[in-house]
Order: sequence, then structure tokens, then C-alpha cells
Amino acid sequence: MKQLPKRILSIDVLRAITMFLMIFVNDVAGVDRIPKWIEHTAADFDGMGFSDIIFPAFLFIVGLSLPFAIQGRIKKGDSHLSIVTYIVLRALALIIMGFFHVNLESYNADAALLSYPVFVIVLTMGFFLIWLDYPSQLTKTWRYILITVGILIVATMAYLYKGGSTEHPKGLEPEWWGILGIIGWAYFFAALVYLISKGKMAVLLPAFMVFAVINITIHMDLLHVDLWMIGDASSITLMLGGAVVSTLYTGLIGKGKDSRLWISLTLSGILAIAFGFVIRPYSGGISKIYSTPAWVFICMGITILVFELLVYVIDIKDKKNWFSLIKPAGTSTLTCYLMPYILYALFSLIDFNYPHYFNYGIGGIIRSFFIAFLVIRIVAFMEKKSIRLKV
Repeated sequence: MKQLPKRILSIDVLRAITMFLMIFVNDVAGVDRIPKWIEHTAADFDGMGFSDIIFPAFLFIVGLSLPFAIQGRIKKGDSHLSIVTYIVLRALALIIMGFFHVNLESYNADAALLSYPVFVIVLTMGFFLIWLDYPSQLTKTWRYILITVGILIVATMAYLYKGGSTEHPKGLEPEWWGILGIIGWAYFFAALVYLISKGKMAVLLPAFMVFAVINITIHMDLLHVDLWMIGDASSITLMLGGAVVSTLYTGLIGKGKDSRLWISLTLSGILAIAFGFVIRPYSGGISKIYSTPAWVFICMGITILVFELLVYVIDIKDKKNWFSLIKPAGTSTLTCYLMPYILYALFSLIDFNYPHYFNYGIGGIIRSFFIAFLVIRIVAFMEKKSIRLKV
């Protein structure tokens, strides 16, 4: 068998596919009369739809990438303090953006100075100015000026924000942390665990199991402890699961044990799915909204098996060109996530409405696929202009 490469391009492709599908499911949520299996499943229903698989897959993928990012910094000679600072700043960026996005859900345009679409566009521009991957030829002075302008914009938007109702107005508050915020908090804990473990499976695997047990015991009503931002540990479990799998991957290919890799990935995926179904009756069923253990492990198992397939297609058969159209979603992922906010805000400003046929059924599904492709191609153009976020 062909020796597996040291760089896992399949992770980039898996990330691109997942980001593409995340944009799709977010858009298709506004489409009427689509098949139930595509939709998010109601909180109290024991089951899940296609849309419920995407976010946990993304958390798992962040975990897959995590060891490479931290090991890369260690190899460059970065101190532990420098790496911890990097982890904290990266997590903080995601938490801040997620915090604002959650509060956008209750934005009161009647009470606010700015209309909702204008507020969203200006706020997102502030995010870009703060966290843009500035080109190396730009002087530090200009970089700091632009970052400062971005901070001032975001601070101004925080000051101008009006939420709630006219009778019960409110300012910014963390009702929940949003998708980006959840990723940020999970990354914070998972990255610190990985750093402490020094990438050793003997430490990393037990740490994963500890967080998995926290998730299980909380949902079995056996643990009644407030664990601060760890919550029920579902997101951290998914992310550490990804870190365990990529550590297993690099460990086995480093020793030339390719056949053991395939067996390990297949068994890991099947066992995770099987365990999810076994634990299902005892821990609240399958529910994305409640982040139950069954949902965590079934989604983890599905993602592992898809990852294994992509390892074969991308890393072995070198078919990465099959996914070239959506490649920017794997290399400028956060940019892809933020761009729909600007796109929808622009649609609102110009009072754009889809033709009726594209608001329901197959027409609506086609529309959502088109929007996902449109966003990614816009980001592809931005990449060529060196406009991408670095978080």
C-alpha cells in the first residue's frame, strides 16, 4: 500500500465540505416544505436530522486540526506561555463574535439608532479589521491602526446595541454563546488539555474519556455540579475526540502501520455509533438541542467514518481536485461563516426577495445549495485579494 503522507489534506477537504453544508443548512432552515430528514429535529424528539450532524462534525474537525497547530508552534520553539496566549486569544476571538451573534437574535431595530442590516455589516467589518490576516508587506504601524479602528467599531456597536422589546429593553448579554462561542470555549479547554498532555495518547485518551463521562453522567442525572463553561462537556468531548483520532493517525503512519490505521478508524467509527445507540435510552435519547451523549457519539462515529473515506480519496488516491470548487471553505473557514451575515444584510438593504418557487420544496433546496456555492466563491475571490480572517 502507498505510504500515507505526513500532511493530512483530507482534513482540509472535510472542513470544506462541512462548512459548505453548514451554510446550506443555515439557509435551508428558512425554506418551507422540505423533507423532514433535512431539518433540525425538535428538542424533545428522540432522533436527529441531517442538519443536526453538521455542527458536531465541525467541532470534531477543529479537534483533528488542533494537534497540528500546537505541535507546529512547539517545533518552532514557542514557549508554553506563548502557546497558552495563542490559545486564549484565539478562543477569545470566537467567543466575542459568538456573543455578538447571539445578541443579534434579539436586536430591536425600532429602538436602535442603526437598522439591523447596517448594524450587522458595520459589526462584521469591525471583526474583519481586528482579525484579518494582514499581508506581511503591510507595516506594523498600519496594521495596528487598522486593528485599533476595528476595536473602536466593535466597541461602538456594543454601545449602540439595543435589544429586547420596547417594554423590556436590554443591552448585550450572554443568553448563550452561539455557534462560534461554543467552538471558542470548547477550543479553549481542548487545546489546554492537549498542551498539558504534550500530545501523548496515554494522557490525551483518558482526558477525552473524563469529559465523555461528564457528558454521560450529567444527562443520566448522576452529576449535579456547575462546571463553569465546560457545561455538559459535549463540545469538548467532540473536539478532544478529533484530537485523539488525528494523534492516532500521525502515530500509526509515523510507524508505517497503515493497515492498523484503517482498522482503528473503522472500529472507532462503528463503536462510537454503537455506543451512542446503547446509551440512548438511559441519557435522554438523541437530541442536538440537549447535546445528549447518544447524539455526541453517533455524530462522532459518522464523522470518523467520513474522515476515513476522505483519507482514502484525498491522501491515497490524490483526488483533491474533486473538491477544488469548495476549497476556500477549508482554508478560509471563518471568513465563509461570516460572509452570509453580510450577504443577507445586503439582501435586506436592497429589499431583495427570492422568486416564490425558491422559497419552498426542491426550489428552496436548490436555492440553498446555490447560496452556499455563492458564498464560497465570494470567499475564493477574497482569498486572491489576501482578504481572510486569521483565527
